[in-house]
Amino acid sequence: MASDLRRRFPFGGRWPSLPDLFEDFPADLRLPRGTHMIRIEESVADGIYQLKAELPGVDPDKDISISVDDGMLTVQAERAEEKKDEQHSEFRYGSFSRSVRLPAGVRDEDVTASYDRGVLTVRAPIGEVAKPARKIEITRGS
Repeated sequence: MASDLRRRFPFGGRWPSLPDLFEDFPADLRLPRGTHMIRIEESVADGIYQLKAELPGVDPDKDISISVDDGMLTVQAERAEEKKDEQHSEFRYGSFSRSVRLPAGVRDEDVTASYDRGVLTVRAPIGEVAKPARKIEITRGS
């Protein structure tokens, strides 16, 4: 039975985690075949939304595109890297994309980005969110 589990589950006989199962599965089925999802980390602290994306081996001036449209942040990247020595040649390439909904209160024009040591950091201050409609109660009589 244990050998049957190892054959069916190549993760040491244990159930794989969701990221293990879906690592190569496109996050958005509309993405072109061969486009991979960018790994990200999101946080909100002191009124600032921050997204960090792992993008090693890319030139941020040429290979990364960031856009914001109607509260949706999209990061796209292309990587083409080749290493050669006398006896060995290796290349890595691919398209990467990730879209996330920005928190309410973020204005498109306030989004900034920086790149350092293979990590793209996108930051945006969270402004005031429009207050929801207030219901007015009706009283009777005078």
